[in-house]
Amino acid sequence: MEQHLTEIIIFTALFLLVSGMGFVAARWRRPTDLASLDEWGLGGRNFGSWITWFLVGGDLYTAYTFVAVPALLWSAGAMGFFAVPYTIVIYPMVFLVLIRLWSVSHIHGFVTPADFVRARFGSPTLALLVAITGIVATMPYIALQLVGIEAVLKSMGVTGTGMAGHLPIIIAFAILAAYTYQSGLRAPALIAFVKDTLIYIVILAAIIIIPAKLGGWDVIFDKAQEKFAASPAPGDGILLNANNQLQYITLAFGSALALFLYPHSITGVLASRNRDVIKRNMSALPAYSLLLGLIALLGYMAIAAGTTPIGKDNNTIVPRLFDQMFPDWFTGVAYAAVGIGALVPAAIMSIAAANLFTRNIYKEYINRNANDADEARVSKITSLLVKVGAVACILFLDTGFSIDLQLIGGVIILQTLPAVALGLYTRWFHRGGLIAGWIAGMTAGMVLLYNIGNPVTGKLHFAGSAFPLEKLGLDTKMTIYAGILALAVNLAVAALGTVIARAMKMADGDDATHPDHYLADEGDPRIKDLDLTPGSPKTH
Repeated sequence: MEQHLTEIIIFTALFLLVSGMGFVAARWRRPTDLASLDEWGLGGRNFGSWITWFLVGGDLYTAYTFVAVPALLWSAGAMGFFAVPYTIVIYPMVFLVLIRLWSVSHIHGFVTPADFVRARFGSPTLALLVAITGIVATMPYIALQLVGIEAVLKSMGVTGTGMAGHLPIIIAFAILAAYTYQSGLRAPALIAFVKDTLIYIVILAAIIIIPAKLGGWDVIFDKAQEKFAASPAPGDGILLNANNQLQYITLAFGSALALFLYPHSITGVLASRNRDVIKRNMSALPAYSLLLGLIALLGYMAIAAGTTPIGKDNNTIVPRLFDQMFPDWFTGVAYAAVGIGALVPAAIMSIAAANLFTRNIYKEYINRNANDADEARVSKITSLLVKVGAVACILFLDTGFSIDLQLIGGVIILQTLPAVALGLYTRWFHRGGLIAGWIAGMTAGMVLLYNIGNPVTGKLHFAGSAFPLEKLGLDTKMTIYAGILALAVNLAVAALGTVIARAMKMADGDDATHPDHYLADEGDPRIKDLDLTPGSPKTH
C-alpha cells in the first residue's frame, strides 16, 4: 500500500470533495420543502439543458463504461465495441419516446414508468410487475458501479481477506447513502459536473500519452491481434467473424432498447424542465459515444502494455493500466475519475428504485393515504436498503466480469418495453395480454441466461448473454443476444393474449390519459398529481 500512497491521498481527497458536494447539494436550488418525491426524487422537475446534460450523461456513462467495456475488449476483442453503436442508435428512438413520457408525466404528476402504466392500462397488477422489474434490474447495475470503485481500491493495494477486503467499499457506500438520503437527486446532479470534467481530462490524456509510450496505434492493434490469434475462444479477435456478428447486432440493438427503460434513465429525463431540454440533450448526448469509443480502446492498450489483472478480477485491467502508464499523482486523479464516475449513477439508480417502491408498492398496496412527506420518507429509507442489496451482490456474486451484471439487467428490463415504450403510442394491447407476455418473456429470459456457460472461465450458468442457436436445434455456431429472444417471446404472447382477451370480451382497464396529454409542455395549465387510489386524478 505504501507504494500507492500518493494515489491514495489524491483519490481520497477528491472522493471527500465530491462527497462534501453531495451534502451541500441539499441547499443547492433548494425549495421551501424537500419532503416530496417531486423535490427529493426529481430535483423539483426544473433542471435546464446543462444540468440535464451532465446528469443524464453521468447517469448513462457509468463505471460500466470505464471498467467493464475495456475489460471486455481486453478479453474478447471486437465484441466489446457493441457499446458504441448502441449508444448511437438509441438517441433517435429515445427522442420519439421520452418526450411523450415527459409530457404525460407532466400532466399527471407521474414519478415512475409504473405510474404511467397504472394510468394507461388501468392495471395495478401490471404496474406492480413493471415496478418490481425496474427494481430487480437496477440492483445489479448499482452493484456494477460499486464494483468499479472496488477495482480502483484493489489497484491501490487497499485489500484484505474475507469481509475485511470489502470494508472500503462498504465505507464508500455508507457515504454515498448518507448524502443521497439528505439531498436526493440534487446530489448526483451537482457531482456530475466534477465527474465529467475528470473523465474528459483522464481520457484525453490516455489517448495521447499511452499510445505514444507504446509505439503508436499500429503496434497496439498488432499486439491485440497476436493475443486473440492465440486464444482458444473462436469468437475472439479485433474483427467480428461469422459466428458472432448476429450476437453483436442483436446485443447492440437490444441494449439500446433497454437503456432508457431503466428507471434511472427515466428519472433523469423527468427531472428536465421542458420538452426542449430533452430534445437538445438527445441531439447532443451522442457526443459521449466518441468518448466511449476511446475508453473502449483502453482494453487494447492494456494488451499492448502487457497489463495483467489482479488475480482473476478482470475489472482491474484499466486501473492497472493507469498505474503502469501514468505518474502517481495523475494515476490518483484517474482513479478518482473512475470512482466518482460510479457515485453519480449509483445515487440516481438508488433514488429511481426507491421511487418505484414508494409509488407503486407502498402507496398502492400498503398505505393508500400516504401524503407527500410520507412518500419522501419511505423513498429515502428504501434508497438505503437498495444500496445494501447492491453491496450484497458484490459480496455474494461472481463479479470477475462485471459486464455480465449489466447484461443480465438488460434482459430483465427489456420485458417492460411493451407496456412502457409501446404503451406511449398505442393501447392496442390488453392488460391481460401484457401481463401474460411479461411472465412468458421473463421466464424465457431466465431460462436462456441459465443455459449460457463459458468454457474459458468455467462458469456453467449466467456466464453472459450470448445464447448459442444450436441449443434451439439449429445447425449453426452463431449466437444471439438472449434479451432479444426473450422480448420476442414477450411480444408474441402479449399479442396472442390480447387477441384472446378481446375475443372473450374480457374487461379492460380505463385509460386515464388523453391524446393531447402526450404533447403538453412547460406552462401547460393542466398540471396534475396522479392519485393512485381508485378514482380520477386530482387538480392542484
